[in-house]
Amino acid sequence: MNILNRIVSDVHLMFRRPVREQYGALCYRVKKKSPAVEVLLITSRDTGRWVIPKGWPMDGKTAAAAAAREAWEEAGVKGIIGDEPVGSYHYLKGLASGMKVDCRVRVFPLVVDDICKSFPEKGQRRAEWVDCAEAANRVQEPGLKTLLLAFERKILSEIAATPKNGTPDA
Repeated sequence: MNILNRIVSDVHLMFRRPVREQYGALCYRVKKKSPAVEVLLITSRDTGRWVIPKGWPMDGKTAAAAAAREAWEEAGVKGIIGDEPVGSYHYLKGLASGMKVDCRVRVFPLVVDDICKSFPEKGQRRAEWVDCAEAANRVQEPGLKTLLLAFERKILSEIAATPKNGTPDA
């Protein structure tokens, strides 16, 4: 039986495809009156499930720049994108052929400062600003749920550590 298990394991490894990488933008804003973080969710074009803007690597663009470009193309938002990802998550991407591939999405924070009236995928998706708890309830991917809640804690702790004059405590 041990040799059979090993053969099965080896066959699985031979047919396993490498994880594909995508870049996502966690588009957010902070409400001024009561420090609260809101994130922008959009619907996917195919299934209508709630997601964040994301896409494939782009020639000549860094991962963060590609994520920012996806945010504009899919949701019509622009802002300041962080150079470092806040985390990543996995999901199964359905391809046109019907095959599903494992994708890892590296997520970059994008503080939104402009909402455009015209953008490439306008009218193809719904978009809503929601708090992080509501966003975590809406998305299907467990890793994205965790990332959203951790992101809210991080941003709120940064706000709490910043005194009223705008410079962080030393």
